[in-house]
Amino acid sequence: MAPAQEGAGKRALVTGLAGFTGRYLERELRAAGYEVHGSTTPGHPAAPGLYPVDLTDRAAVAAMVQQVRPDVVAHLAGIAFVGHADVEQFYRVNVVGTRHLLEALAGLERKPSAVLLASSANIYGNTSVPVIGEDVAAAPANDYAVSKLAMEYMARLWQDKLPLIVTRPFNYTGVGQHENFLLPKIVGHFRRRAADIELGNLHVWRDFSDVRMVAASYRALLAAAPAGQTFNICSGRAHSLGEVLDMMAGIAGYRINVHVNPAFVRANEVERLTGDNSRLAAVVGALAPPPLADTLRWMYAG
Repeated sequence: MAPAQEGAGKRALVTGLAGFTGRYLERELRAAGYEVHGSTTPGHPAAPGLYPVDLTDRAAVAAMVQQVRPDVVAHLAGIAFVGHADVEQFYRVNVVGTRHLLEALAGLERKPSAVLLASSANIYGNTSVPVIGEDVAAAPANDYAVSKLAMEYMARLWQDKLPLIVTRPFNYTGVGQHENFLLPKIVGHFRRRAADIELGNLHVWRDFSDVRMVAASYRALLAAAPAGQTFNICSGRAHSLGEVLDMMAGIAGYRINVHVNPAFVRANEVERLTGDNSRLAAVVGALAPPPLADTLRWMYAG
């Protein structure tokens, strides 16, 4: 747990505050003493410190930033579902929306001490490297990944004006993640005692982290403020889909019938993603990611 005095007297701005990751980061930051403000999508009920803002609305983003005047910023908002139907929205929100935020922050009289931008390990694409470090060449294999890499390149235009930290989270999960993501879908089927489940490619290995570890890493990076650096956020261990199904069978006490639906098999599927988290650990201290079985048990009980 973060020391309570870490954020004492400081304001944090978290875009996407009402989203899956934002809710966990808010708890981390409040526990560390920060006053937390955040953005959410238009149409979401406004609340004290919560601003319904369309990131593609340059004036609205600037007005929010001027009102909050943050000491630290975590930019989590974006289109995060790889299978999202509106391809143009990836670029409008993930690239142009981020540019609006950086422009507004750079215009502040007193700049934040740290600005964390959530990119994605998807930017690495299909690589033959067994464990992926931050220096592995990017090879994005879908529009989501291309939009995140484009965001990283665009952000470099602001690196002399703002203390930017780029994070590349690998897959992560936890209570509250939507069932259009793989692990919540699997856990949801087991919770409902479903007899059958339709999945895509079973021969994929993913480095799955717990959202609580991701939020703690983000909070620690905001405190350390290693400007100009890029960090993988990952457990350092990959699990196959078969292993996940075996774990869930053990937790739920039965085996589910798995059917491969060709409609769920993605073109250019990235087969294996395992991350190297040594750069992160060197800055924030030793990492102790919860074992995936513990995260699944928490989600099953949740």
